[in-house]
Amino acid sequence: ALTRIPIDESSWRRCVTGPPTVASRQINSYKRRHRIANKTQSPINPLIHYMNDFKRFEQLILNGTACIYMVTYEERYALEIVRETARQLGRDMWIWSLAGGVRDGQLDGSAYVPDTESPSAGLISFAKAKQGSICVALDLADQLIKQGKPLRLLRDMIDSYHQSLITLVLIDHADTLPDVIKSYAVSFEISYPDEDELKSIIKASLELIHRKTQLEIGITPKGLDAVVRNLRGLTRRQAARIIRETAADKRFSDNDLHSIIASKRRIIHKDGLLEFIQTPLNLDEIGGMTFLKHWLNQRKDAFSPEARTFGLEPPRGVLMLGVQGAGKSLCAKAIATAWQQPLLRLDPGTLYNSYIGKSEHNLREALYQTEMMSPVILWVDEIEKAFASAASHSADGGLSQRMFGTLLTWMQEHSSPVFMVATANDIEALPPELLRKGRFDEIFFVDLPNEETRREIFSIHLKKRHHDPAQFDLAALAQASEGFSGSDIEVAVMSALHSAFSNKQPLDTGQILQSIRQSPPLSVTMAERIEQLRQWAHGRCVMAG
Repeated sequence: ALTRIPIDESSWRRCVTGPPTVASRQINSYKRRHRIANKTQSPINPLIHYMNDFKRFEQLILNGTACIYMVTYEERYALEIVRETARQLGRDMWIWSLAGGVRDGQLDGSAYVPDTESPSAGLISFAKAKQGSICVALDLADQLIKQGKPLRLLRDMIDSYHQSLITLVLIDHADTLPDVIKSYAVSFEISYPDEDELKSIIKASLELIHRKTQLEIGITPKGLDAVVRNLRGLTRRQAARIIRETAADKRFSDNDLHSIIASKRRIIHKDGLLEFIQTPLNLDEIGGMTFLKHWLNQRKDAFSPEARTFGLEPPRGVLMLGVQGAGKSLCAKAIATAWQQPLLRLDPGTLYNSYIGKSEHNLREALYQTEMMSPVILWVDEIEKAFASAASHSADGGLSQRMFGTLLTWMQEHSSPVFMVATANDIEALPPELLRKGRFDEIFFVDLPNEETRREIFSIHLKKRHHDPAQFDLAALAQASEGFSGSDIEVAVMSALHSAFSNKQPLDTGQILQSIRQSPPLSVTMAERIEQLRQWAHGRCVMAG
């Protein structure tokens, strides 16, 4: 399957193997030998998007940008972008780091310039560079905050750009650059690899392993496509690491897909911005909500190419309001299973950071990563808790308003197939802009289940716990549980199970009825608030059931 990638083996080995510095030289050599003037006409299809970052950066240099700012964990790849651009344009390149000072950026392992370890000395050395040089500072942002002199020197260098034509490139692992420098700098975001580049990474990683030990390849074209699809949204380094770990048993086949998904889930959880949710639930395990299920079934194939050919746009999402415990979160999981799409959970609480600008960066990064993994279901649970202060004059310096504005703009403008499921319990806390038509395809209200739906929910929970619903008086249970939500019913069944197990007795209808009588539902303890919510929803939302 790997040989189906449109490039011959010898050319591949010349172009992609070895460290990035060697790879870029080989790419240029290959292009010169084959007289490739325009990269879009290159026969090396897997490298087209790999070169996109290089082209964008080169354009910034040609446009006369004085300061460029990169926030990335892929420092090696970022340096290769700068190094390749400097070679192409015939510019000098210098790199400064706190570890050793200034050195020639074109040569790996070059000696450091003496007495340039401090940020101030490094910037003074940069100022003496040849006209038109590209000077790179690694992890300088934190030093600018701690010391005043480097910040002053950096501002003076940027102001004198029209004389020196020296471009400053700041590469940091965190977005901590002072605002005064941000006002000068142009942000450069490194792209995630697309499907063509991921195929390149897979092939290069497997070939590297194969040189060291015999590797058995047993993956089909369909399996390769599935692997590529599940690697989307990861960085180049992360994708390569997963492939190396997966092929550690000296075999790479379709059966490794589950291992790749598990590895990706661990990486996403480690990053903390998005959570990969397992979705073993289907719509049949949710009682009631007949209209919502019908709405979802009509759109389950809307992500397919056939739907796009037919003239349909992918659905954008739903907002689900309703009583706590009525099944809103269950629906998010069931949608992902029914549509056979991965489910990502965005916890807005993890986005907020004490550093100025970091919270907005986290949100943009999470949304961008979501788009790169599309088609996907994005679940934002209890959205009102994250952006409640956006509807009022909060004491957070306008952070909530900025975060909420970023989310609204993305919801309105994104074109990738991402279906957003947002749930909310408190309608009064939601900013009115979120409820405007066009943000979501539909706004559903999930009410307390009626008697027929409660009977269905009892049956579902008994089946899940290995009990035959036919052995219970479901009608009596449904009638006795008036005002109970789906979660209230689950708690009643679990309480009766504990009681029966403790008394060494089989579970029966009487034990569940006793559990129902002993546990008042949420609709009783918070009757006024729930009634107010139901009155608000009447005529404003579509009833889920």
